[in-house]
Amino acid sequence: MLPQTHTIRICKMAMTKLASAFILFTTYCCRSMAVELTSNNQHPVVNEFQSVELSCIIKSISTPDPRIEWKKFRGGDTTYVYFQGKISGALENRAELRGTSSLVIHNTTRTDSATYRCEVSAHLDEKKLDELSIELTVQVKPVVPRCSVPQSVPVGKSASLTCVETEGFPLPTYHWYRDNEPLPDNPKSSPKFFNSSYTADPKDGTLKFSEVKKIDAGEYYCVAKNPAGMARCGPQLMEVYDINIAGIVGGVLVVLTVLLLIAIGISCAYKRGYFVSKQQTGKNYKPPAKGDAVDSKQEEEGDFRHKSSFVI
Repeated sequence: MLPQTHTIRICKMAMTKLASAFILFTTYCCRSMAVELTSNNQHPVVNEFQSVELSCIIKSISTPDPRIEWKKFRGGDTTYVYFQGKISGALENRAELRGTSSLVIHNTTRTDSATYRCEVSAHLDEKKLDELSIELTVQVKPVVPRCSVPQSVPVGKSASLTCVETEGFPLPTYHWYRDNEPLPDNPKSSPKFFNSSYTADPKDGTLKFSEVKKIDAGEYYCVAKNPAGMARCGPQLMEVYDINIAGIVGGVLVVLTVLLLIAIGISCAYKRGYFVSKQQTGKNYKPPAKGDAVDSKQEEEGDFRHKSSFVI
């Protein structure tokens, strides 16, 4: 017979093995009775017109034929993407199910940016439903920005250049170039642009000069850039000229002289009677009657004849 201590030791070992086996069996059963989902990437990013896979992997399940659905959430609206075994809605001709439950979208557009939810129902599992959300971002390349550059600016005056692009996503940053050379954000950081007085804002695309100098003249263009790509506007020439103070003063004097001569001429014309006064051309003016003129003439002639006969 075995010693009692040895028998007790054997019983303990057997119970330990049995307990371990029970734990493994329980763990395996619990896992197999619960549907569980996982994903390789819950925040995919893709450029417009490319394909992307929304990864939804069934990690564990015991139901042989689970029900799989995909939903799209965008701007407060909820639509079905995959329902009752087929693709529907706007993705009907651009999406497909890959493997068991992953969704592939082809030729992506900006409207595909949204939250997608993968739902798997397993009626034979203890946990009958599991779901997984995926946030898709579709990046859009910028289009040609609208640029505004003043054609000419006097030395010492302020100037503002603008660059706007509204199609790209995410919002682009802006970078200005002069004569095909990039302008640093801070002109003081470059010996070539040290004397310039501009400030550049890469977020809103403005380039402002507080005091334009001769060295600021040149061809300017702007580049809009985001992770999907870049676009630029055509170069535009900005000229910088000196203000001719002597010329401006001379021009003013010439204008004043011409105005003075015109005034003198009008005054002389009035004095010489070239302009009829209002008393002569007004409504109260009446030319002498023709009859009165004849009578006066006859009277003068009568008097003359009378005087002549008297002398004879």
